[in-house]
Amino acid sequence: MSEEPEYATALGASSLEKITLLGQDLAEDVMGTVGFGELSFWLATQRRPTPGETRVFEAVLAALADHGFTPTAIVSRLTYLSAPDSIQGALAAGLLGGGSRFLGVTEDCGRFLHDVLGSVRADGGEPPTDDAGWDALALETVKAQRAAKRFVPGLGHHVHKQGDPRTPRLMAIAREEDLFGPHLRLFEAIGRVHHQVLGRTLPLNGAGVCGAALADLGLPLELLRGFALLARTAGLIGQLAEELRHPVANDIFLSVDLNNRSVDPDPYQPT
Repeated sequence: MSEEPEYATALGASSLEKITLLGQDLAEDVMGTVGFGELSFWLATQRRPTPGETRVFEAVLAALADHGFTPTAIVSRLTYLSAPDSIQGALAAGLLGGGSRFLGVTEDCGRFLHDVLGSVRADGGEPPTDDAGWDALALETVKAQRAAKRFVPGLGHHVHKQGDPRTPRLMAIAREEDLFGPHLRLFEAIGRVHHQVLGRTLPLNGAGVCGAALADLGLPLELLRGFALLARTAGLIGQLAEELRHPVANDIFLSVDLNNRSVDPDPYQPT
């Protein structure tokens, strides 16, 4: 008779008597003791974060939780209007909209900064040690992106054209906790020098600074968008809670439905 397979996990496991999570007794050591932000970090890294890491991480979650009537919020409300029996569908609809224009910038920026720093090390160098060095690296980086006709992730915002208030605040918190690492240093330097290449000044946006901060915390780059979605889940619950009390989804729907106009077909032409 063959032995039963075993599936090892350091996460949740249950026995007749108790539930363990990350090697802790869930009921006795976690519930009522460990905050959700701290637990989320712990689950992703399987190490308990320091108080400073928890503060920076939770500041990121707060920064990304809600940003008004973005496409993710609107589609959640409209999905709930269409299927009020499916709260999970409404939440999922909003989360599925987290991509390169909304929320996904957190991952894109973290990966971009990490790749730049990795290239420096691959060439046998080390990250700069002063602002002048960071500015030089940032200038080289922005020039390379411009030459390749690519955007710099985290640079620019459709609303906060004079500066995203989340950016200096998160940078300040990271500095207070001595967690202002190379990703934030490079991102900050890009903010200082990009106008020399682009000919205009753009804000460093909140999604980008969150990606830089998460990368400096040593979190897996593959999960950075997941943390943005974790934060936005709380925001979408808030959007749906407000929709229950003060509905606007039907007005949004009718605004489009009653104001459409018929036009002649526009056949697709292959390029």
